[in-house]
Amino acid sequence: MIPLKAISEVSICYGTTSNGRLSHGVELPSKGKNFVTYSTLAQLSGRTYVHSEVKNIIVAAYKDLEVEQPDKVYKYAETGFEEGGEFKPHKTHRNGLSVDFTTPVVDKNGKSVHLPTTPLNKFGYNIEFDASSRYDSLSIDYEAMAAHIVAIHKQAKKHGHDLWRVIFDPKLQLNLFKTKYGDYLKANVQFSKKPSWVRHDDHYHVDFDIPCK
Repeated sequence: MIPLKAISEVSICYGTTSNGRLSHGVELPSKGKNFVTYSTLAQLSGRTYVHSEVKNIIVAAYKDLEVEQPDKVYKYAETGFEEGGEFKPHKTHRNGLSVDFTTPVVDKNGKSVHLPTTPLNKFGYNIEFDASSRYDSLSIDYEAMAAHIVAIHKQAKKHGHDLWRVIFDPKLQLNLFKTKYGDYLKANVQFSKKPSWVRHDDHYHVDFDIPCK
């Protein structure tokens, strides 16, 4: 006999990221050794639910980064509702397979820090980086970001899945390919080629490729 809790934690996605829903969504942990949620308030509002396989992949990737990038810290942002469906103001995030990750940054001393995400800056979504990848005294940490995307992709493959796409500002994403992870990213990860309706510089959007009904 399988415990009811175990059954409830196996998610089922329906439709697409832009026209779908989720059954038995699971909540991402609020924090770990090297990551945190973007907002406790948003989490309490039920905005950090994903497909159970997505959760497993994300948590495992963060675990890998404890070894690969031990001095880096990470933060995830919007995901979706427990049962999916419309998730304003996003056009996607409807079936548990879409996750936003806050862009990793370093301070003026080169230390890995979290991008500030508060109601005053719309939980980070109102931040704008300039052409030099800077915002106030913070700079985008492309090495940390590239390592994270690679870790997610590798864990997705280990779990028998893949990534559909990664959306990040096309002009800034070129810097990812200059890191030591550049060749891997070019060969294995599909990045957005055209600007999205939202710039995607303060965060990068990842869509997971997991079969849905």
